[in-house]
Amino acid sequence: MTQQIQEPELTGVRNFRDVGGLPTSDGRRVTPGRLFRSGHLAHATETDAEFLSSLGLHTVFDFRNDADHALEGPDIALPGVRNLNIPLSDPADGREFWRLVRDGDLGQLRELLGEGRAAARMAESYRGIVRDRTAEHSRVVHALAEDSVPALLHCAAGKDRAGLSVAVVLLALRVEREAIVADYLESNAPHRRYRVHRSSASAESRSAEVMELLAPLFDARAAYLLAAFDTIDELWGGVDRYLADGLGLTPGTLDRLRDRLLD
Repeated sequence: MTQQIQEPELTGVRNFRDVGGLPTSDGRRVTPGRLFRSGHLAHATETDAEFLSSLGLHTVFDFRNDADHALEGPDIALPGVRNLNIPLSDPADGREFWRLVRDGDLGQLRELLGEGRAAARMAESYRGIVRDRTAEHSRVVHALAEDSVPALLHCAAGKDRAGLSVAVVLLALRVEREAIVADYLESNAPHRRYRVHRSSASAESRSAEVMELLAPLFDARAAYLLAAFDTIDELWGGVDRYLADGLGLTPGTLDRLRDRLLD
C-alpha cells in the first residue's frame, strides 16, 4: 500500500490532510496521495505552494462563494493544476447573521447564538447542503471518477462545506460512517482550526463568554455530520438511493471512482 503523505508544517494553509488509509465496508482502503482536504489556499506561502505542487494535483475544488473570495482572496495559482470553483453556499445566505458574528456585542450574540441556537443552525446548514446541493456534489463525484485525481477539496476552513463534500465522496467509496466522522473531527486539532473572525481586537469582543457562544460555529461536531447522514436516510432511504437518485451516479461511474481512489 502506498504510504500516506506526511502532513507538512504549512504556514498559510490550515487543516490540510491526506484522506488516504480510511477503511471501506468491503475491506479496501482509500489510496494515500489521491484525495486531500484543507482550508483555503489564498494565503499559501511560497513554501506551501512548493509542497502542494509536489503532490501532483490534477484539480483543486474550491467550495467558497464570492463573499468568501472577497474576504480571503482567490486561491494561489498552482502550475498545471485546474482550479474548479463550485460554491456550496450563496453570498447572501446569512449575511446579517455573519455580520453579527463578527461585529455583535455580547447581548446580541447571546440572543443570536445562546441556548443551543448556534449548534442548531449549524446542524440545519448541513442538512440543507445535503438536501439542496445534490447537483454540485454530483459534479464533484463525476469529476473525480473521470479525470480529476489527485484532488484537493477545500472551502474556507476546510471543515463544513469541504467536510461534507469529502464525506459524500467517502460514502460513495463505501467508507464506514464511523471512519468518516473520525476524519471530520480531526478539524478540531488546535493547529487545524480556523481562526475566529471578530472585527474588534478588544478583550471584551473575545471574552470567554463570547468565545463560548461562537464555539459551535467554529467547531467540528459529530452531531452536524450525523444530521447530514440522517437527512440522506430520511429523504432517500439510505446511501445507495442517495447516490443513484440524488446524485445520478451510475454503477459504472461508482466503479470508476472506486478504481481511482481505492487500493
